[in-house]
Amino acid sequence: MVKPRAGRQPLPLHLPRIEHRHEPESCQCGQCGKDLIKIGEDITEQLDVEPAKFFVHRHIRPQYACRHCETITAAPIPPAIIDGGMAAVGLLVWVLISKYLNHLPLYRLEQIAARDQVILARSTLSEWVGRTGVALQPLADRLIKLLLERGTLHADETPVPQLDPGSGKTKKAYLRAYRSNDLEEGQRIIVFDYRGGRSGEHARQFLGTWQGHLVVDGYGGYKALFIATRQEALPCIELGCWAHARRKFFDLHQANASPMAMEALTRIGELYHIEQQGKELSIEARLKLRVEQSQPKLHDLQQWLIQTRMKTADGGGSAKALDYTLKRWQSLIRYAETGHLPIDNNPVENVIRPIALGKKNWLFVGSERAGQRAAAIQTLLGTAKLNGLDPAAWLKDTLEKLPTWPNSRIDELL
Repeated sequence: MVKPRAGRQPLPLHLPRIEHRHEPESCQCGQCGKDLIKIGEDITEQLDVEPAKFFVHRHIRPQYACRHCETITAAPIPPAIIDGGMAAVGLLVWVLISKYLNHLPLYRLEQIAARDQVILARSTLSEWVGRTGVALQPLADRLIKLLLERGTLHADETPVPQLDPGSGKTKKAYLRAYRSNDLEEGQRIIVFDYRGGRSGEHARQFLGTWQGHLVVDGYGGYKALFIATRQEALPCIELGCWAHARRKFFDLHQANASPMAMEALTRIGELYHIEQQGKELSIEARLKLRVEQSQPKLHDLQQWLIQTRMKTADGGGSAKALDYTLKRWQSLIRYAETGHLPIDNNPVENVIRPIALGKKNWLFVGSERAGQRAAAIQTLLGTAKLNGLDPAAWLKDTLEKLPTWPNSRIDELL
């Protein structure tokens, strides 16, 4: 994607235009009185927005009777996500997009509706979210299955406060994200998995018998995934994250302008420069580039790290930064031995970051079931965004089709 140029951007061409023509008060010249002729137009554009507008669909179904047999006939009521509910699909979409993409808690949606004298109780909004989430669950389950068919996954997690009934407090739960690898073929997929803890056992339960390369940070809970526990099952293969290794040196340089940290940052930056060159290449061409350029630089970097560590006292920030990289060296260099493995875990971190920031708005999750429902909805909306779709448009189309859609064709909704 081309990076937008600095300064004022042109307004998007796909937006509708409302033309306002401003003609002079007179068609005669103000100087000599002669008739004016058109020689051109001066066109300026202003961007405007219309806030959420509530309106009512009124469905009228005339009833007809047969005089002969007294049979009553009327058009059937179309199936809906919430049968007999007052919420149209557009309203359900507004609630879900506001809650899960714009991170607005339900009480704020209640306040927004109240300004238009529309009464939407939080309990009602919560019920709509729950029932819509149940209807969407089969699609999220299908995305999980498709994701676990991939050979490389990114994984990361963020803590989420969850209400702890009876204690008057919250406890710490975790929303873990698993993302497909952009350097491999196939549509991009992000799956969120809500669990009551951070233990690596939760990741093992989600992955099941999956085998492949897993890109993770340095959290020790993942270590169990890389050790075979059953004779017939090979372990996952760990891929280290160069962004995390770089961050250790970046923080060190920020703290005390360490020349050693600056040298490490420069060397790691050269690895990323090579990756930028190979971004649009085929897997075969990227492998060739990495063999010729990345692998020699990695060898030199390792030798420099070892020599520098020998001269560095234990216990300080410099030693910790060096040790972090050296202890994970084998997992950090695996990407350069292939043409399809990623250099870092940034793709999944970029997807999970908005949710981590959104916690400042919604503060906590009400229950584990609510967290699991949120994970399913975030999975679908997040995957839509990753593939360049408008999540609101996709969700509206899906909710309209879903009540009568056969399960055998579920992939078409994705």
